[in-house]
Amino acid sequence: MKGKATSIDIAHLAGVSQATVSRALCGSPLVNEETRRRVQAAAEQLNYKIDKNASNLRRMHTGTLALLFFEDPTADESHINPFFLSMLGSITRACALQGYDLLISFQQLSDDWHADFADSKKADGLILLGYGDYLAYRDKLEKLVAQGTRFVRWGAVLPDQPGVSFGSDNVCGGRQVAEHLLERGCRRIAFLGDASSHYPEFFGRYNGYVEALTAAGVEVDPALQENAESTEHSGYEAMRRLILQEAGFDAVFAASDLIAIGAMRALSDHGLRVPQDVALAGFDDIATASFVNPPLTTVLQDTGQAGAVLVDSLLGLIRGEAVESEVLPVKLMVRKSSLR
Repeated sequence: MKGKATSIDIAHLAGVSQATVSRALCGSPLVNEETRRRVQAAAEQLNYKIDKNASNLRRMHTGTLALLFFEDPTADESHINPFFLSMLGSITRACALQGYDLLISFQQLSDDWHADFADSKKADGLILLGYGDYLAYRDKLEKLVAQGTRFVRWGAVLPDQPGVSFGSDNVCGGRQVAEHLLERGCRRIAFLGDASSHYPEFFGRYNGYVEALTAAGVEVDPALQENAESTEHSGYEAMRRLILQEAGFDAVFAASDLIAIGAMRALSDHGLRVPQDVALAGFDDIATASFVNPPLTTVLQDTGQAGAVLVDSLLGLIRGEAVESEVLPVKLMVRKSSLR
């Protein structure tokens, strides 16, 4: 084995979870004697040495992670973007497999998350989902880093950003959607979503769309871009504005499925058929996307993989390991809404 053995190596060799390794090496009464001996034998075989200082710190851990949602405007009373709700199950499962409990709350309930969850010993680390305006949000991330808070977040992975982030390949996803619409014969492709650094995930999707149009020799018309937040209402209003401007378009790429679903309703209200008159695609592949009529072409973000990566990476930070931000792959899901 190259390099210093870790608790992950011991867990693999002993056939137990990493949490069980930690408990066994710390003498926890929750581990039976046979398992303890197996873990100790694996540790000796790998020449693993217990860091006494780290061990003392581990004993101060709560065994709980905090998942903090951004409070989004939604059509119901949940105030949680359905994309993040789909990630909740995988995060919960990943925590359970590692022997951790999960505390769930909203980010907006306090201005000082570190005091609420780390200093108060409620949680060993934070998982942040959603953020609104990134430029305003960045200051909070910098404060968390300065305070030594262990946290990971889901969002656009950007150069020199504070902390550790995981997110989908938004540029690639945007390019895949635009290339698909071009292959279907579309040439006047509108984009619904904020295309600025305030919303870097949407901006990445827009940049992918621009790349595809430019590569195909198709003009990128600024008149075909309308700002929209990730809600059905915002998608409806953005689509309505574009229709009333009479800019002329034969396809719409919405930066999220919620925007696309709102746009679909606006098109119908104005007598435009999807996909016969206007091809339509979204991004996220939320559960509703395959059930709307017609079913929505979209980009799949793997929430199962995302949840597991977020938990595993946060636990790595808690153990004092180096963790790097990472961009995860996406997949185009072609359905009837774009098949002209």
